[in-house]
Amino acid sequence: MTDIHPNQRVAVLADSQNLYHTAQSHYSRNIDYEGLLSEAVAGRELTRAIAYVIRADAPEEESFFEALVDIGFETKIKEIKTFGDGSKKADWDVGMSLDAVTLADHVDTVVLCTGDGDFSRLCSHLRHEGVKVEVMAFGYSTAEELIDATDEFTDLADDEETFLL
Repeated sequence: MTDIHPNQRVAVLADSQNLYHTAQSHYSRNIDYEGLLSEAVAGRELTRAIAYVIRADAPEEESFFEALVDIGFETKIKEIKTFGDGSKKADWDVGMSLDAVTLADHVDTVVLCTGDGDFSRLCSHLRHEGVKVEVMAFGYSTAEELIDATDEFTDLADDEETFLL
């Protein structure tokens, strides 16, 4: 593990859909975003925290979005797309990647809160640019290539009381 210094500038990017589905399917619980942000920042200087969320017209989602803002996250909201065959899709992979690349010149560390292996190439790019990359996710549902591409991996399953409500 690379040393953490209080003056390190950190950005936290949370893939809320990925975290939600994993927490629900394995624990029937929700993510504690306050605990997640606190552990991700780890006493360093928070430059930006962004939670990428999907609007699915669920009754409780507006209060969830407001709670994220109260905790300290900026929310980026995408509408869910429904296709002619009834299938639905919504993801933030490109948006998160663009934000991470844009923030790379302004931070020392990017913390990606996702287990999605699609971000492994992003991790490699950021590290090549001199940015430390940390990933926080549930180990049993995190792509091995993502873990291998990071400087540090935190398995949220190792501390359920901090990361789950």
